[in-house]
Amino acid sequence: MSVEKPARLATGEPTVSAAVLATPPSRGIPEATIARLPGYLRALNELSDSGVATISSGELAETAGVNSAQLRKDLSHLGSYGTRGVGYDVEFLRFQIGREIGAATDWPVVLVGVGNLGTALARSADFGARGGFRIVALVDVNPTVIGTRIGGITVTAQADLARTVHDTGAVIGVITTPDWAAQEVCDVLIECGITSILNFSSTVLTSPDTIAVRKVDLGQELQILAYHEQRKLDAVRRQQRDAVHPNPTLPATRRSVR
Repeated sequence: MSVEKPARLATGEPTVSAAVLATPPSRGIPEATIARLPGYLRALNELSDSGVATISSGELAETAGVNSAQLRKDLSHLGSYGTRGVGYDVEFLRFQIGREIGAATDWPVVLVGVGNLGTALARSADFGARGGFRIVALVDVNPTVIGTRIGGITVTAQADLARTVHDTGAVIGVITTPDWAAQEVCDVLIECGITSILNFSSTVLTSPDTIAVRKVDLGQELQILAYHEQRKLDAVRRQQRDAVHPNPTLPATRRSVR
């Protein structure tokens, strides 16, 4: 099933082809740097809202939660935007990072799976705020949900997904279905011409190399936090053990020395 994309997006901008979306940045920016750029943009947005005009690399790094050396290295991939003794122009750096990660373009998003998580995302005022994307379509298979309106958008049937993608010009798909349905939804999205997918299920999706898939696994993230909590608990236990037996080289049962 192939779907012809509309000539223009809802914003009036030309539709980006699948080849362009699948092509890595021409600068060869490392994936780890790309993953940190949204954090820098978020920090710059907050600084701009607070009326900050310029900021040093150290201050920006602290706001973004990284070290200054890492921030300077990341920004060097974009070009040299800082001024020695002055720092970074907040508005200009916002523009440069936003342009690099596509935040300056209005990317239409189709969300499939209007359960608890999907509904929460659809109703969230912050989802997509200043991110350069907006939800334009909600899709589900539940007949009791189809036809209802959430966040001002009418839920359509998954059977009509091809037409929905065509009519809305969606270029990014978000999967918030149960795990068992995620792969099937992924396949349908790809058939509809979607080339970038955000997967909230715990299923590892199989897709062609030309499809960009990002996975948000809440369970995995909680397990990572549990790992750090376990390390802290182990450290406390070691401290308590050392307090009882401060010198482990001397057996606790030793009473005298001849």
